[in-house]
Amino acid sequence: MSASSGGAAPARRVTPAAAPAEPGRLGRVLLGATAIAVLAFLCLPILIVIPMSFSSASSLAFPPPGLSLRWYAAFFNDERWLAALANSALIAFASSTIALALGSLAVYGLVRGTFRGRSLLEGAFIAPLIVPQVIIAVALYIYFSQIGLLGTLPGLIAGHTVLGVPYVVLVMSVAVRSFDVRIEQVAYTLGASPWTMFRRVLLPNLMPSVLAAWIFAFIISFDEVIITVFIAGSYETVPKRMFNELVLQVNPTITAIATLLIGVSVLTIALMVWLLRRHGVRLGGMV
Repeated sequence: MSASSGGAAPARRVTPAAAPAEPGRLGRVLLGATAIAVLAFLCLPILIVIPMSFSSASSLAFPPPGLSLRWYAAFFNDERWLAALANSALIAFASSTIALALGSLAVYGLVRGTFRGRSLLEGAFIAPLIVPQVIIAVALYIYFSQIGLLGTLPGLIAGHTVLGVPYVVLVMSVAVRSFDVRIEQVAYTLGASPWTMFRRVLLPNLMPSVLAAWIFAFIISFDEVIITVFIAGSYETVPKRMFNELVLQVNPTITAIATLLIGVSVLTIALMVWLLRRHGVRLGGMV
């Protein structure tokens, strides 16, 4: 029987797609060496600052001639440094909390909403990460001078909030997208109000990401110096006073403060990473 009389056509041979070639051993070695070189380049200043903070010398010296805690004692015994530390902690706490509230609400509307211009609005929230901070500082300086917030504590908190919101949006957008919307819909069908659904369903499941976003915003605010210099006025924070001290003179106390800030940043970032991994959030998804 011929093929034209209804016989089965011969089966076509399907050639499997070629698997992507894996990098060779030399490529992996070069990639690893490059990564180690970049990491060493970034960490080398830190490895120099930390030993210098324990130096017994009266000026900056590396390697240190001896070990001493004199510069840590100078920091904790100086009322101006302690006042700057209190200001930094207060501003960072307030701005990160406000940024968390505003950014989380914005993320929920952006992720769950279906309105036009959503992508454009999401880009506007991320813009402070792209625009140079000097430009943001100048804009805030001009705007705050017109509305009377320049050189005030509320103005300083508002300026730091502008920087914290994008990081909250990045972290929380991943968390909200990974949370199944059907769970929220089931809560509504069972009679839960929006507040009850948020308090008893959404918030408990997103709490690790919420804490991680708050920590991220806190670190950004605590370490901020450019916007602070422009709009702080007479208020002093730790980074601002460090900047002023470097302009006037090289004070070895700065090395002790830098070491403390490095330690706090490393611990808080480690806590943030642990919270995100515990919640099953991939860090790469935030980029």
